Amino acid sequence: MSGQFVAGDIEPGLHHTATLFGLTFNVDTILSTVVAGLIVIGLGLWVARKVSAKAPSRTQLAFETITGQVESQVEGTLGIKTAPFVVPLAMALFLFILIANWLAVIPTPGHPEWLPPAASDVNMTYALALIVILTMHFAGVRRKGVRGYYHHMFQPHWAMFPINLIEELAKPVTLALRLFGNIFSGTIMISLIALFPAFILWAPNVVWKTFDLFIGAIQAFIFALLTVLYFASIAPSADAHPSPKKEQTAH
Repeated sequence: MSGQFVAGDIEPGLHHTATLFGLTFNVDTILSTVVAGLIVIGLGLWVARKVSAKAPSRTQLAFETITGQVESQVEGTLGIKTAPFVVPLAMALFLFILIANWLAVIPTPGHPEWLPPAASDVNMTYALALIVILTMHFAGVRRKGVRGYYHHMFQPHWAMFPINLIEELAKPVTLALRLFGNIFSGTIMISLIALFPAFILWAPNVVWKTFDLFIGAIQAFIFALLTVLYFASIAPSADAHPSPKKEQTAH
């Protein structure tokens, strides 16, 4: 009896849709994505407008400190210096995913909600993953050339090419599904909590929404961290470009 009730009432993955030229668009996901994107762009423009070398604002100092710390951590841990655009890209992705997920806290009328966590739609996570992976390949080819960049596909032996190819093809899939799975599970929990009696519904809903904010922040951080690590893998080897620390040690 209860199993039939749950199956009939829980419908995760529902979206407000619109059809155009035979294609179905998830309007709620697009709305969440656009709102989060506008907030990130507006924040970036606001920070850029207040940039000052003589009297930097607290926001500017925070961004510069975080960027410097991430770059130093990557270089100190992996011994690799990333390209100048990598950490800002990762920070932009972090803020975008974080805001897109946290928008779900805002109550909206109707079912499903109009501002769901955008990462609970696999289409959005695949798009983000493809942006990261395709940009990584473009930067790798631009830095090392086609032959130099894709040489690793035949390492340690040319017979490993099929396995290396599968690994490369799996990168955007795993990057997208990791984010999607964790955020989508939160929407399922909200659907389950909605089955509670109305007089106690507020309590588990508040607790889970608070926990969901934490999960959204963690997943945004993991996605940004993996972005940095993927781009770090295309950096020149330490042997070809020794770090200043190693040169000082040698002297």
